[in-house]
Amino acid sequence: MNERNLRDLLYQEFARIGKSLSSPKRLEILDILSQGRKSVETLAKNTEMSVANVSQHLQTLLNARLVKFTKEGNFVIYELADDVIADFLSTLHALSEKQLIQVQQIKEAFFNEHLGIEGVTLAQLVTRMEKGEVLLIDVRPKEEFEKAHIPGAVSIPIEELEEQLSSLPTDFDIVAYCRGPYCLLSAQAVKMLKAKGINAFRLKEGVLEWKNFTENK
Repeated sequence: MNERNLRDLLYQEFARIGKSLSSPKRLEILDILSQGRKSVETLAKNTEMSVANVSQHLQTLLNARLVKFTKEGNFVIYELADDVIADFLSTLHALSEKQLIQVQQIKEAFFNEHLGIEGVTLAQLVTRMEKGEVLLIDVRPKEEFEKAHIPGAVSIPIEELEEQLSSLPTDFDIVAYCRGPYCLLSAQAVKMLKAKGINAFRLKEGVLEWKNFTENK
């Protein structure tokens, strides 16, 4: 085998990954799986697709070895094949936002309704948590919290927040976070907290960003 044939074969394999990522829905599925293991039914609900369509997309991702699965009773549970895929997704998001003005415009429109909500940075969060000034709440589903969460966070899924409002402290600030920069669950949580007179802020970053932040300190 000569060098040209070797290069052709190599880039052909690289292209397998590229082709598997050419669908917006498959990218969304990978983003959801970066938060933790999910059944096909849960992925269908989160992506608003049929189970059959989700299964087809998962098969493509499986063929590219980007996901793997196990069977638990009557359910098939999928997860990312390797943690490096989550890192790749974060890089893809950053690259797209930097190079494509459309991504910036969509993001601005996406959060336009919530522009009045104040945020905190990861650095500010670390300082304030060390001083015991804030309570950090994770409003993602419990199974995502159990897979990974920011140290010191308390799990209060968004659907349970309303009933737990009366038990939350009112003498210091609350910071809410969810799945990262493109997730609105934390913005919803802050609005609910503020409506009850609680001083609340949104952390736009999620667990993946926290991991990168702590590794690069």
